Amino acid sequence: MAKYRFDQIAINSTEKKKPVEEDRFTYLGLEHLDSGTLKVTRFGSEVAPIGEKLVMHKGDVLFGKRRAYQKKVAIAPFDGIFSAHGMVLRPKEDVIDKDFFPLFISSDYFLDAAIKISVGSLSPTINWRDLKKLEFELPDMDTQRKLAEVLWSINDTMEAYKRLISATDELVKSQFIERFGKPGTDPFRWGLTTLGKCCELNPRKPKGINTDDSYSFVAMPSVSEDGRIDASVERPYSEVCKGFTYFAENDVLFAKITPCMENGKGGVAKGLKNGVGFGSTEFHVLRPIKGVSDPYWLYIITMFSKFRSDAEKVMTGTGGQRRVPITYLSEYSITLPPIELQEQFAVFVRQSDKSKFELEQALSELTATYKRIIAENLG
Repeated sequence: MAKYRFDQIAINSTEKKKPVEEDRFTYLGLEHLDSGTLKVTRFGSEVAPIGEKLVMHKGDVLFGKRRAYQKKVAIAPFDGIFSAHGMVLRPKEDVIDKDFFPLFISSDYFLDAAIKISVGSLSPTINWRDLKKLEFELPDMDTQRKLAEVLWSINDTMEAYKRLISATDELVKSQFIERFGKPGTDPFRWGLTTLGKCCELNPRKPKGINTDDSYSFVAMPSVSEDGRIDASVERPYSEVCKGFTYFAENDVLFAKITPCMENGKGGVAKGLKNGVGFGSTEFHVLRPIKGVSDPYWLYIITMFSKFRSDAEKVMTGTGGQRRVPITYLSEYSITLPPIELQEQFAVFVRQSDKSKFELEQALSELTATYKRIIAENLG
C-alpha cells in the first residue's frame, strides 16, 4: 500500500461566517454528533450561535477536533454551519475514493493516530499543522471502491439495528406514559408525591455485612447508557469498604456527574456477587421499597429525557465536575401507582430488554466484522 501525508488525502476547509438568525436552523455543534455513527439525527439551536462558525456543505465530513477521544465523525446532512471546535474535511479524489473517505476518517486507524497528537489537558485539541503531517497507508483506488461498497452495506445494516434498539427504548417509555402518565403528572388520580418517598436514596451500608466475602465492583465504565450494568468484576470487602458507593441487588444506579448523567448512564443492579455491590462515588442509588415501588419503574423514570434535562439545570459545580444533588431526586414530583401495576410494567420492561439484548448481540457481531475488515485493509 502507498503512504500519504494527511494533507495529500484531505482538504481542511476553513471557510467561516458569523451566524445570522436563520443559521440557527442549520447549525451543527459537537453536541449533535454521536460517537460510532456517521449519521446526524439532531441539529439546530434555539438562538443564533455566537462567534464565527465553519461553513459546511452537504456531504462534507465533520470531525470533532476538540476532545477527539470522543471519536465524533459525521457526514453533513445539509448546507449549514459547524462548530469551530471541529474540522470540515473533503477528500482529494485523486488519492482517496469519495465514498471511502468518511469510512476512513471514522476508522480507529485514523482516529487513534489523530488522538495521539492532541494538545492541552482540560480540552485536548488537534491542530491542523500537526494533523496534516501524519502519514497513513491507503489501498489502491479499486480496492477502496470495493471496500466502500462492502462497508457501507454493513454500516446500513448496523444503523437499522440501532434504529430498532432505539425504537424498543421508546416503546418502553410510551408504555410507561400509557400506564402511568408522564412523570410529574397524575392523570389517574393516584396523588402526587415525591420520588424520595417512593424509594430509599443512597442507603447506608448495613452493619452485618460479611467482611470476609468478595462483592461485585462496578466502575462508571461498567454501566452503559441503555441500562446494562456489568457486575462481573469482584473485589474483596477490604478493598471496597471505604471510598466507594454501596448498593445491593435490585437497587437502581443513577450517574450523577456530567457527561455520564446527560448520556443516560444507569440501570438496575442484577446478579451481584453475594447480593451486594460497591462502585463509583459518582452514582446516586435508588432502592425500591417493598410493596411500594419496583426497581424497573424507578429506573424508567430516570431515563426520560425531561428527567435528565431538568436534572442538568440544577447541577452544582463547574466544568467537568458538575453533579446532580440528591435533593433533585428526593424532591422530584411523581405519582405513585399501585405496586401491582408497577410489577406488570416490570414484566414488559424485562421482555423488551431481552429483545433489545438480542439486537445488541447482532449489532456487536456486525461491528466486530466491520472493524476487522477495516483493520485488514488499513495500516
